[in-house]
Amino acid sequence: MLYLHDVWINWFEGEENGYNICHFHEWKRDDTIELLDQVPLLFVEPVLFHYIENDLSELPTELMNDVYQKGYSRKNHERVQLEYCFVVTDGKGILAVDTIGYSVPIRKSRLIPRQEQLVYEMIEQHEPTKYQFEPKQVEKQHHILSPDPIIMRGLTRKERQLKQLLFMALDQLNSSKNVAEIRYWYTEWAPERYSEIQMMEFTEVWDRFYEEVKHGWTEKHHNLCENIIKGQPFFEKLWELEHGPKVN
Repeated sequence: MLYLHDVWINWFEGEENGYNICHFHEWKRDDTIELLDQVPLLFVEPVLFHYIENDLSELPTELMNDVYQKGYSRKNHERVQLEYCFVVTDGKGILAVDTIGYSVPIRKSRLIPRQEQLVYEMIEQHEPTKYQFEPKQVEKQHHILSPDPIIMRGLTRKERQLKQLLFMALDQLNSSKNVAEIRYWYTEWAPERYSEIQMMEFTEVWDRFYEEVKHGWTEKHHNLCENIIKGQPFFEKLWELEHGPKVN
């Protein structure tokens, strides 16, 4: 088995979408960076890598057995054994995974560029291991709280976080079924359609509003997000994590 040593990682916990597992250039100073003293390296087929990167489902039993207690973290100069921790690659993408004792990939991290290059060099003379597993027969269903990667493509970490915050606020708006409120916010987004919006029923307003808002990220999106979360402490706290206190 191949092993990596002294691996710096930045865990993202409970992420089912690969776009939320930030690459090194998006790591923040206040992220918690940890050191893996030793970790097994697995070279797998793309279908399994994608499954691990973009889902929180059961890992293949054989894979779990292969990595069992072979990973170690380094904390305060102590070597701590980890139950199921490994680095996995399909020859293109690379991911560190820690199940924290479960059978699903709870924590995931990208690697720093120097160690990514080392991974590519280490697998050059190897073939991917074929693990038996059952990929989902039904295509993964994305929704407003787990957006399709296409909707997040090209955005920075901050933009993705704010867009997901906006979607959380919109989802709450949708749940309320308050037609006057949804008309108000759609009018804020598209004031030139005021008269038309006032004639729409809730479902039509919501469908059009969401369809327009879900694409891209602009100053217009930013302003809508800032305004729609005002007066909602939980959402304001999430805003502050990205922006610092500003909502009045």
